[in-house]
Amino acid sequence: MRFKVKVFESCYWIPGYDFESEIISRVSRYAKTGDYLVISEKAISTALGYLVDESKLKPGLSARILARIWIPVFWGYLLGVLCGLKPSTLVKLRNYPYTEGVRHKEAAIRYAGPVAALKHFSEGGLDVNNLPYSYASLPLPRCEAQELASRIRMKLANRYGLDVTVVIVDSDHTFSWRSIYLSSRPAADGIINLSTLGFIIGSSLRWKARPTPIAISGSYGSLEEILEVCRIADKTMGYGLGRDIWDVSSKLGVPPTGLTWSILMMYTHKPYALIRKLDQYVS
Repeated sequence: MRFKVKVFESCYWIPGYDFESEIISRVSRYAKTGDYLVISEKAISTALGYLVDESKLKPGLSARILARIWIPVFWGYLLGVLCGLKPSTLVKLRNYPYTEGVRHKEAAIRYAGPVAALKHFSEGGLDVNNLPYSYASLPLPRCEAQELASRIRMKLANRYGLDVTVVIVDSDHTFSWRSIYLSSRPAADGIINLSTLGFIIGSSLRWKARPTPIAISGSYGSLEEILEVCRIADKTMGYGLGRDIWDVSSKLGVPPTGLTWSILMMYTHKPYALIRKLDQYVS
């Protein structure tokens, strides 16, 4: 499959931002019937206010064990090696910051569940990267993500006569082997959510890893095509200010919880992209 990509730069989507109007207005100028419109779940969650302030959580015993032993020891030396994590990632896990980490694990237990909290990061779709202070973004409820994707699709159809397929995506991996698709969080139909076990199985067996579609509205050829569209879109949209909270902290010279809304608003982001199938690959 060959594709042409149009990625859209935008200001940072703070809570309350009218991202739907922006998307409809800008995409309608470039889209053609049959295109894929891929939107970052993280950006949507932030704009809709699906956030939790981890600094206000009181960690329990389970969170303390996860932050003190499970992440730095089991993920840093055992599971991380088994799953083929990068050496730089292993170093970060072995030096897991306890103060911030224990609160994050408490949030993971409360909002993603105890099994999802066993994952080393992005527990059930929980994400702290590119967010200010001690905020974490929560995953969109699947029903709401599906409703949102359908609403954007219908607005493009009704106002501009455009029949596009809208996909909401999370950069967290879906692993595939032949016709088997595993994820570590709730995902679109056809993808099996095995929580942390899904990540361990897929990564340790070195299955093909691509971003996870959360909701799909419109027609498409196959789940394999959707995953390839998500891969290309995620690659072109990038990671914002960095791949993880450590990279962002190092790049900006602030502590992990030192980001502010005003700092984030100083940078452009790429929260959505238009993908078109072509005879010649362009990206």
